[in-house]
Formats: sequence, structure tokens, C-alpha cells
Amino acid sequence: REERRHRERVREIAAFVGLEHRLDQPAGSLPYGQRKLAELARALCMEPRLLLLDEPVAGMTADERRRTAAVIAGVRDSLGISIVLVEHDMGVVMRLADTVTVLDFGRRIADGAPTDVQNDPAVIRAYLGEGDRTDGPDGRSDEGGARS
Repeated sequence: REERRHRERVREIAAFVGLEHRLDQPAGSLPYGQRKLAELARALCMEPRLLLLDEPVAGMTADERRRTAAVIAGVRDSLGISIVLVEHDMGVVMRLADTVTVLDFGRRIADGAPTDVQNDPAVIRAYLGEGDRTDGPDGRSDEGGARS
């Protein structure tokens, strides 16, 4: 009975993330974007109240990013699970985040509503640079040092 209940829950979660048609395949054989959704589904099986996601759309195509962001939004909105997200894709951040914190080499440079943070001069400098900025920890231009 318990196994049947677990299998039913797995089918529900697979349907939620859009992988119900892939349940008979090993996760390692799935395309990259679907493999990432399978990882998310596995985390959801634990019925968390808080989900920590580290760059969940990294390396995905535009379609995979949109689909994954929609699933993450569904986790937040439909399941009521709080999410802490580390992500460099600002489109995904802007769609998903209620509050954004930006770090530049471990130092917080902005915190607040996504649109406020996106327009913050310190964030713009950190992401876009100021001419030939060379104040990164290795003396090179600061590229990718900011995290949101």
C-alpha cells in the first residue's frame, strides 16, 4: 500500500513538471533540460517547505529556460513552496523573484524589488562595468562576479 502511494505521488509530481511520459526512462538518458526538471521533481518528492535552487536554468536553451521558469513559478504559486534562487539569467530572476539581492564578489551591493535592483547604479556598474574596470580579485575585468 505504501509503495502504491509513493508511486502515485511520483506520477503526480512527474505530471506537474511535465515528465509523466518519461517515467519509464532512466534520468541519465533524458535530454539536459528534462534531466534538470527530473532533479527538481526529485526534490519535490521530499515535500519541502523551502527549495534552494542554484542556477536552475544554466546551460539550457531559451525554450528550456522558459519551461523550467514556468515550472518553478508553479512550484511557488501552486504548491506554496518558498524558493531561494541563485541565478544569473536576469529574465528568469525578473519573472520569478519577489526580492532580489545582488552580491559583487561576496559583498551585497543591492537588495529589494526586482525592478529597483535592476536599475540600481551599483548593479549596473557590476554587471556592465565602467570602461576598463580592473578591480576584480585577480586584477581582470569583473565579469560574472555578481550573483542574484
